[in-house]
Amino acid sequence: MPSTPTVVGRFAPSPSGPLHAGSLLAAIGSALSVRSQGGRWLLRLEDVDAGRVRPGAADAILRQLEALALDWDGPVLTQAARKERYQDALKALQEQGAAYPCACTRQDIRGFGARYPGTCRQGLAHGRQPRSWRLRVPDTLPPWEDRFHGRQDTPAPQGDPVLLRADSYFAYILACVVDDGAQGVSEVIRGGDLLSITGVQRHLQNALNLPHPQYGHLPLLCNAEGRKLSKSADSPAWTGDPSQAWEETLRALGWTTPAGLRGASAGTWRDWALARMAEGQPLYRVSADATGPRRRTALS
Repeated sequence: MPSTPTVVGRFAPSPSGPLHAGSLLAAIGSALSVRSQGGRWLLRLEDVDAGRVRPGAADAILRQLEALALDWDGPVLTQAARKERYQDALKALQEQGAAYPCACTRQDIRGFGARYPGTCRQGLAHGRQPRSWRLRVPDTLPPWEDRFHGRQDTPAPQGDPVLLRADSYFAYILACVVDDGAQGVSEVIRGGDLLSITGVQRHLQNALNLPHPQYGHLPLLCNAEGRKLSKSADSPAWTGDPSQAWEETLRALGWTTPAGLRGASAGTWRDWALARMAEGQPLYRVSADATGPRRRTALS
């Protein structure tokens, strides 16, 4: 009888600062999902964009995860050391015509919003020089299944995202897909802000002959006005009590937590949560009246 493949999950923060409420949710959610299935939980630092890396942030993130009793398997993968892998992937896309050069500046495409209008899709205009490389994305993409939200139809049209930027940094979308494939990641549990790009990532995986992980998107943490909490907005870095962080994160996932665990160690919270999942507690269940992966929260 064939053995069941080991589940491999990952947490992949950017070392642009310490963890905040949204990244705590992704870390705890992905770790619980993997550990409840007896799988391997990997840690990857997405530092391919050196301009966003802050001194000391990587070490701070590791210490925060340790304080939360979230232990990862194997060495920490850093993207800054893997640029040759991304270059090889880009070359493969170029050779099959899935990637094309783009001469457009931000000024050129201003006014088109988030969607690139495809100015350079059919080739560069006379006298224009390439500044970046983009992924050629069809106007429609196949539906896919989110673990929590069910069938997803990728919003169309998405435009053609940048793979290699004008400043010579590889884009998140390429590095993430290449690394998930290289690490054998079989499930990705992450924040709801990335739900809309998943169909494009799956298209890129097809182009690179990489398998599709199972995706599950957790609620997007918002303030009282419904605005996403983020490092750049109003979600400060987490520097507080690990017990409180576990309690508030589980509540954000819709769990009912016992008052008797308040003040308990992070390891006690982790073990309690895993025991509850073994009894059938879902990691996250979308409410019947939910309009998307959003949740207002006071998490700090």
